[in-house]
Amino acid sequence: MQVLVSEVGPRDGLQSIRRTMPTEAKHRWIRALAAAGLREIEVGSFVHPKLLPQMADAEAVVREAVNIPGLTVLALVPNLKGAQRAAAAGAHKITVPVAASQLHNMANVRMTCEESIAAVADICRWRDGLDGGKRLEVEAGISSAFGCTREGPVSEDWVIEMAVRLAEAGVDSVGLSDSVGFANPAQVRRMFKRLVAELGPKAGGAHLHNTRGQGLANVVAALDAGVTTFDASQAGIGGCPYAPGATGNIVTEDLVYLLEAMGVDTGVDLDALFAARAILREALPGEALYGHVPDAGVHKGFAYANPARPAPASAAGQAACGANPETA
Repeated sequence: MQVLVSEVGPRDGLQSIRRTMPTEAKHRWIRALAAAGLREIEVGSFVHPKLLPQMADAEAVVREAVNIPGLTVLALVPNLKGAQRAAAAGAHKITVPVAASQLHNMANVRMTCEESIAAVADICRWRDGLDGGKRLEVEAGISSAFGCTREGPVSEDWVIEMAVRLAEAGVDSVGLSDSVGFANPAQVRRMFKRLVAELGPKAGGAHLHNTRGQGLANVVAALDAGVTTFDASQAGIGGCPYAPGATGNIVTEDLVYLLEAMGVDTGVDLDALFAARAILREALPGEALYGHVPDAGVHKGFAYANPARPAPASAAGQAACGANPETA
C-alpha cells in the first residue's frame, strides 16, 4: 500500500510562528524536503500580507518551488483573488479552507460557511474557464470538522453536507481537518467512511493535529477508513492563528516512521528528512521543534515498507545513545 504524505510546514507551520523565515531559507528547506521524497508540499498562503506577514513572499516561494522536478506545489488560498495570484505564480494545486464552524470561518476568512461554499464555486468556475496548460487542481479542506474551540461539538451531518456541496461546486477533492485536536479514532474512522461513501473518488485526505496526543492514533483510524493522503508538518510546527488552541500538526518524521513500520510505503527517506530539519532549526533558532523519532531514532531492525530501500543509517546512532541531536 502506498500513501501520499503532504508536507504543510512551509505554510501551516510557519504561519503560526511570529518570526518570519527568510525567503532564501524557505527555498533551501523546501528543496531539502523534496529531496527527502516528499512529493507534495504546501509552500505558502496567498492571503493579505498585513494579516500574515510570514506569507508575504508566497509568489517568490512558489516560483522557486515549481522548478523542483516531480514536486506538486500546493498553496492555500482563501478566495478567488488568492487563487488567481497562486495560479499566476505557477502553483500546481490550491487548497481552499472552509470551516464547518461558523465562528471559526468568520474569524479565519470573514465569511459564513455558506459564503465560503459560494466562493469555492466561483474559484472552480474561474479555473474551468482557463485556457491551455495543465489544469489547476482545486481541493477544499473542511476545517474544525471534528469540533471547534469556539463552538464546541460540530454536527457530523453538517460536515458531510458541506462536503457534498463543495464537491458539487466543482472541487477535485474534499478533505477533513481536525484543526484544534478534538478528534478521536472512532470519530475519525466514522467520518471518513461517510466521506468516502458520499464522495467516492472526490473524498480527500486527513489534516490532523496532535494537540491532545491523538494525532497518530487518528492516522491509523483514517487508514482503516481508506484515506491515502495525510498532511503533516516537519517538527510538528503549526496551527491556525484564528483557531484558539490550534497547536501541534502531526510530526512528519513520526508519521513517516509509523506508516513505514506498518508496511505502508511513503517513499520518504528519514535520513534526508532529518537533514531538512536541520535547516529549519538553523533558520528559526530557539523555536520549539517536536518529534519522538528525531529524538530516539528508529528501532533496531527497522525496515522501510519497500524492501529495496536500505534502512536509515543515521538513526542507528541516535537510537543507541538515546540522545536528541538537537539538544545533546
